[in-house]
Formats: sequence, C-alpha cells, structure tokens
Amino acid sequence: MAPQLFGVFAIHSPESCPLNNARSKELFLQIDEKLKSISSKYGINRILGFYMSVLEHEWVIIMEASSPHDIETVCIEAGISAFNTVKIVPLNNFDVVMKRIKGAAK
Repeated sequence: MAPQLFGVFAIHSPESCPLNNARSKELFLQIDEKLKSISSKYGINRILGFYMSVLEHEWVIIMEASSPHDIETVCIEAGISAFNTVKIVPLNNFDVVMKRIKGAAK
C-alpha cells in the first residue's frame, strides 16, 4: 500500500491530562522520544505535525504511513493510547479532492 496521510486525533479527560495527572505526565514526557525511535519500525514515513489544544485536551498528529494499523501500534507503544481515546482518519489534499470532483462532474 502506498503511503498516505492520516490524522491522528487523541482526546483525554481533564483528570487524565498530563498537566493534572502524574502518571500521564510521566508517559507524556516519553512520547516524543518513543515516536522518533519506533516510527520507522512500523512504516511511519513522516510525522508532519503534532498539535495540541491544551484546554480542549485534544491532540492532532499528521502522519504519513502505509497503514492505519501501523499507526495504531505506534500509538500503543508510544503511550499515546494509555490515556487518550485515539481516532485515525485518512486525509486527502484539497487539490486531489477537487480533481476527483471535477472529473466526476463530466
């Protein structure tokens, strides 16, 4: 399967937030290093962005990968899923969707 973009949406409760929970904080402080060390092992080509909305307790990670199952494994091993609910969504570039729509309109 060719690499494609995925949005990884991770949401946690205020009680499990690394700002409020010692165990989550311990896991959070290790996530960056774990992502860097295991991503290539599981076919994650690139992490294009890792964004957080602190007050919403939500993270958005943009990854390029061949399989959502590999992303799932990375989220487990990196500790992201230890205190977050994770949703993995395939993403398309706006231009690609526009071409598809224009082609279908003919």
